[in-house]
Amino acid sequence: MKLWKPLAVMISALSLWSCGSPQTLDVRPLHIREVGKGDTDDPMVRGERQRRFHGAIGVGEQGDRLGYTYTVLWNDDSSSDSGEIVFEFQQGATGSRVKKMVHQIATGETSGRAEFAILGDDYRKGGRVLAWRCSLVRGGREVASRHSYLWQ
Repeated sequence: MKLWKPLAVMISALSLWSCGSPQTLDVRPLHIREVGKGDTDDPMVRGERQRRFHGAIGVGEQGDRLGYTYTVLWNDDSSSDSGEIVFEFQQGATGSRVKKMVHQIATGETSGRAEFAILGDDYRKGGRVLAWRCSLVRGGREVASRHSYLWQ
């Protein structure tokens, strides 16, 4: 009978702990290497592949859609200043050169989605992406950052 108070406190603490704040920056990579169907893939991956290849009629058009796509979801309630999402990456054929892509964030936006793609000729000539880093910059300061394992 005396255990109900500690149990109630523990359940309350666990429920509050599980309601953590959402991530400020989430990066979801997708690598499509070949045009073939890939029937053994996960259904979600298969659906994403079909969406990416939708409308590509010939093998040449399908080949232009091979490569890497990074979907970045951001949520920053701390500031409503204008800013940018900076995506930096290194490819196999470009050595240690760091390439950069930028997505502008309008003033007042607190959440959104950006997509960065290394497809077609960029993918064929530059090779596979070896390392990447994505950062959310607001008002000249870095708010959040994510990077791959090999990023230095």
